[in-house]
Amino acid sequence: MENSEGRDPRTAAIAAGRPDFLAGNGVNLPIDLNATFHAGGTNTYGRYENSTWQGLESAIGALEGGETLIYSSGMAAISAVFALLPVGSVVVASNQGYSGTMMLLKSLVAQERIEVRWVSVSKTADVLAALPGSALLWLESPTNPMLEVAEVKTLIAAAKAANVGVGMDNTFATPINQRPLELGADIAMNSVTKYLSGHSDILIGSLSTNDLALKARLEEQRRLGGAIPGPFETWLALRGLRTFPIRMERAQLNAKELLPLLTAHPKVSKVHYPGFGGMLSFEISGDAAAADRVCTASTLIIHATSLGGVESLWERRRRWPSESESVPENLIRLSVGCEAVSDIWLDIQNSLAAI
Repeated sequence: MENSEGRDPRTAAIAAGRPDFLAGNGVNLPIDLNATFHAGGTNTYGRYENSTWQGLESAIGALEGGETLIYSSGMAAISAVFALLPVGSVVVASNQGYSGTMMLLKSLVAQERIEVRWVSVSKTADVLAALPGSALLWLESPTNPMLEVAEVKTLIAAAKAANVGVGMDNTFATPINQRPLELGADIAMNSVTKYLSGHSDILIGSLSTNDLALKARLEEQRRLGGAIPGPFETWLALRGLRTFPIRMERAQLNAKELLPLLTAHPKVSKVHYPGFGGMLSFEISGDAAAADRVCTASTLIIHATSLGGVESLWERRRRWPSESESVPENLIRLSVGCEAVSDIWLDIQNSLAAI
């Protein structure tokens, strides 16, 4: 397997996880469609290892700067982290985080498995005050969907000084903009479904770490829990990863161009953008029904949940009962795609004309 350790993430996404440079080798890894292997070799069973997994894990590991495991979805990866916590553990987490994470944490609280201290991650003093006695700080920055930014370096340093583990959802920022492990986090999580694979056609998640003992625990949990991705989906994710840097660059440029246009629009009351990445959200001058009309009026931007694909997607996030009540009813989250920004903006203007 080709090693891309130490390379720029934009290069690693293209170069890592390929077959060795040997005469006659293919440029790309094949799809390993095997659940069963002859005894006596390094491969033992399809729930334990797969050569296509190893290619994607190597590539994401080169991006994040750590050893990587992949899972059947982003939620499977997040669940694997919380599954390691002893009963009664205290978790510090965002009160405006990804709704799937918040639902999982609330479920674990209801089962009396853990305690959660909810904080606004952009309020550093509140996060610091919540750390004593906790077992894990679970960070999102930027948050989903409000795009609040935490003082990540400060919070991670404080958590580690207090002997608190740190996991970070890096899905929005991606390793192009933020490398949590380099900042001292124990775990970097990616919903590979989103930007890394980039084509809205698979579900995969990943966990990266520099703690080999932690990786061994997670790997055992994956074997026993069985939350493994299929080899075909893994191959598609690896194929999509090759264009990730180019897609991310285009989405980010488009988002930055849309920012002043949205801010100046008379039917937009507030725009949320952290200054990087391809995600932004905005509040319209109207109620929830008006925001729904905007989303359904588009002819280019797809009205759907999820994010990070080559196509632009938007939705009113509070249409989901699981969304945080602190998110405004009239807020639209926009995953900016790779289309011509002039066409995206024209569609936004035409859609806003519906209210």
